[in-house]
Amino acid sequence: MIYKLIAAAAVGLAATVALSAAAAPAQGPVRTPATQTATQDRPHSGPLPPLPRVSYEPPRPMAVVQQVYEFAARHPEVLHYVPCYCGCERVGHTANHSCFVKSRAADGRVTEWDNHGMGCAVCIDVARDAMTLFNSGAKPVAIREAIDKKYGSHFPSSTPTPRPAR
Repeated sequence: MIYKLIAAAAVGLAATVALSAAAAPAQGPVRTPATQTATQDRPHSGPLPPLPRVSYEPPRPMAVVQQVYEFAARHPEVLHYVPCYCGCERVGHTANHSCFVKSRAADGRVTEWDNHGMGCAVCIDVARDAMTLFNSGAKPVAIREAIDKKYGSHFPSSTPTPRPAR
């Protein structure tokens, strides 16, 4: 069973990488998993791009949604290690960070938001809990443990998210 889940996650990730490479602009470098790993923890500095426009009311107040998107942009070193529990691994997400940030430039700037997080209460709540823990001084290892404990027993699946180094 676990091997099937790992294989499915690998296929989803490969498809996401292939689609991203096919859609990459001709003038920029193609982002491979190796270059994404090298730049994934670089935070966005400076002004952020506008949030995605959606035709529905987000499930949480817009102020909370904005805070969570900004946290995802500025703290990938946290959300890359926090799983999401909404089932978004089926669309290729690998961590809670994927629910909000679709792509980054090599310098860490957010180049495109993922609008999935805009409409998902689970994504927003997981990120907000991680943000609250981080702002209280918790390290990524403790944040991951707290999120796993709170959400893991309530949801049947989660993203295939790596654990932070101890």
